[in-house]
Amino acid sequence: MNRRLPLAFALLKFVSGYFLISSQYDLHRDEYLYLNHGRHLAWGYLEVPPLSAAQGWLSLALGGGEGWVRFWPFLWGAATLYLVMRLAQRLGGGWFATALAGTCYLGTAFARLNLLFQPNSFEVFGFVFGLYWLVRYVQTERPRFLYLLGLGLGLGLLNKYTTLFFIAALGGALLLTPTRRVLLNRHFWGAAALALLVWAPNLAWQLRHGIPFRHHMQLLHDTQLVHVDPTEFWKLQLLMCLGAVWVWVPGLLALLLSPRLRPYCVVGWVAVLGVGIQVALHGKAYYTLGYYPGLFSFGAWWWEARLAGLAWPRLAAGLRPILVLLPLALLAPLLPFIYPMRPPAAMAALRARFAPLGLYTWEDGRIHALPQDYADMRGWRELADKTWAAYQSLPAAVRAHTLIKCANYGQASAINYYNRHRPLTPAQSFNGSFLYWFPVRQDWQAVLIIDDELHPELAGYFASYRELGAVADPYARERGTRIILGRGPGPALLARVNEEWRAELAQWENKAR
Repeated sequence: MNRRLPLAFALLKFVSGYFLISSQYDLHRDEYLYLNHGRHLAWGYLEVPPLSAAQGWLSLALGGGEGWVRFWPFLWGAATLYLVMRLAQRLGGGWFATALAGTCYLGTAFARLNLLFQPNSFEVFGFVFGLYWLVRYVQTERPRFLYLLGLGLGLGLLNKYTTLFFIAALGGALLLTPTRRVLLNRHFWGAAALALLVWAPNLAWQLRHGIPFRHHMQLLHDTQLVHVDPTEFWKLQLLMCLGAVWVWVPGLLALLLSPRLRPYCVVGWVAVLGVGIQVALHGKAYYTLGYYPGLFSFGAWWWEARLAGLAWPRLAAGLRPILVLLPLALLAPLLPFIYPMRPPAAMAALRARFAPLGLYTWEDGRIHALPQDYADMRGWRELADKTWAAYQSLPAAVRAHTLIKCANYGQASAINYYNRHRPLTPAQSFNGSFLYWFPVRQDWQAVLIIDDELHPELAGYFASYRELGAVADPYARERGTRIILGRGPGPALLARVNEEWRAELAQWENKAR
């Protein structure tokens, strides 16, 4: 079976990523967090399991340049694309089905997903990896494919806890389909044991720290998931993969209804149950993305079978290249919002045309100059440089006793990233996993406060208190973030800071009184 076409697509996707981001954009807010995890290797974090941290550590070890940071989403995106196309081939698809499955992946939401260093790229890869080896087991009944499935699930659990929902959907799908006979196979339970063994270090970390995942889910529910609109959820299920809806819908229906695909119907039920679980839990729309790439493969196979049955071979020959290119053509009008290639001023000029589509509306409900994701890729280097300048303005004897306290993880992580080669004390925060790294001390002589508010009520706790600078980038979401210097903090303030740290950490570790 010819692997050159999937390899060529995968290589093109990987390499092209480096040319699709303008140098006028910094990394994204979340990317700095996972890099900061890499500075503190552990088997767990309050936000995510440790796989992203391991990748972040390696990127930093290789110099920490943005190219090494983006290497990971480009790699997992290319690997996912390869598996999607190979799955179409494994179903018996020729060049048309293989290429169509590939362009469906390239022409949908995964184009944007695979640009950012976040756990989401590996999450989708892990789902596709697991389904690919499940299909291979159905075809051959070779035990090694079950163990590869188990390995994929274990690594998925080390990447993101949403893999638990995928496992639940997989379990339900097995019970509902003829593939249930695999449950009687000792190798299936061996594969399950392998997945648990791979995940075990992180599971042990969760148990040792009071299962902070529960607090994370509660916060997520109370602040975000409770506001998920079911109508908006279903709307986005169509929009995320709109350019390929004519492929994945037939693929899903064929999996559920076609006698020829009955051996693989477990894949269709995994998608149905996976999306259903997110509906029941009020999950965000993009939590379901990993269930669609497999449907591209089956849908592409379905279209190839339909065209092969046409009475007019010349018509079929003419339609094939058109259909292969259709997902890319449908994506083309939105390219400026998929790839940050245009500079901020050029993106701002598009606002009047695209604002009615909601592309410039942020989570505060207001229309801004840039899309929120793009604004989250501006101003970080400026913030880091101005923080360094403020730190350097202090006497050398004071710097060693200076606390840099940030309002959120993005600020602290970006300051640490851009100052990684400078002798700057690490920036801290009470946000997320920074709680584990906060230095509890009583000898602070100065505090650099990074916040979007001046907090004049704190002035009385310091011998002197003044603003030294602020982020001025008009396109940055962090625009107006202030750098405030407080000299000579009083004992009452230091005691309050340490008590707030203990209280916040106790909530995460379920030790709050």
